[in-house]
Amino acid sequence: MTSSSNPAFSNPAFQEQRPGLTPPAAQTQFAATTAQSVDVAAQAQLEGAFAAPAAGAVQTGRMTVEDTVVKTLALFGILLVTAVVGWIWTMSPVTAANPVPTMMPWIIGAMGGFVLAMIVTFTSRKKVRPALIFGYAAFEGLFIGGISAFFEFIWPGIVMQATLATLSVVGVTLALFASGKVRASAKATKIFMIAMVGYLVFSLVNVVMMMFGAFPAGSGGPFGMLSNYSIAGIPLGVIIGVLVVIMAAYSLVLDFDSVQQGVRNGAPREYGWLGAFGIMVTVVWLYIEILRLIAILRGNN
Repeated sequence: MTSSSNPAFSNPAFQEQRPGLTPPAAQTQFAATTAQSVDVAAQAQLEGAFAAPAAGAVQTGRMTVEDTVVKTLALFGILLVTAVVGWIWTMSPVTAANPVPTMMPWIIGAMGGFVLAMIVTFTSRKKVRPALIFGYAAFEGLFIGGISAFFEFIWPGIVMQATLATLSVVGVTLALFASGKVRASAKATKIFMIAMVGYLVFSLVNVVMMMFGAFPAGSGGPFGMLSNYSIAGIPLGVIIGVLVVIMAAYSLVLDFDSVQQGVRNGAPREYGWLGAFGIMVTVVWLYIEILRLIAILRGNN
């Protein structure tokens, strides 16, 4: 016996809809409409995703040339600020009664920069610490400002000459590298490393000899002594200085190549700080060598 044949179920009370309840047919239609709306929205979202530009290296946390350039400029900005501090500090004790600048900023900057450079170099394989690189830039600025003020005090105008020469070498090297006319090669890099090790040993030995008074006062140290000898009329100190500048320029090529390789291999974005750090180290070295070379050329060793 079915419910439709039972008079009890024919009572209007059983056929009346309860408030708040939706008939099954309406529920099905609502569910279908909702599903269709969701499907249309999902399809529109998917089409929008395909139409949107692909995520760049920055969005995916990868190293880019542009980002490395920004990081490099930021580090040089810090260097310039502390260089002004180092310059003012160096010249602050100079008076008519005491015409001698202090070497304290130069010494503090050199020692602090060297220590941080070693820490960054030997620990960055595990973790890149931008704060240490910022600290290095600050100490290097103190060193650059101090030594520049000291040289400027002895040879007026030398800082502008060295700055323009450094910018010229960096600009030419970058242009040649960007055009593909200069590239790092395995053979050239091997020669560079041998020459670099030899130059470092030469510099360390001479620093120790100067500390123990091996060179007469006013001789200008090893480069000054070498300038007393000449090859084809060119002072030996100048020849060595030019060779060192060439080494620094090739080191800059290696830095550019390292950044290019990092971008090409999809290195993490934080490694852009290491690229900026390497470029700063080389540019500071290049500036110091040019500063010393110009001093030798001006005849006051």
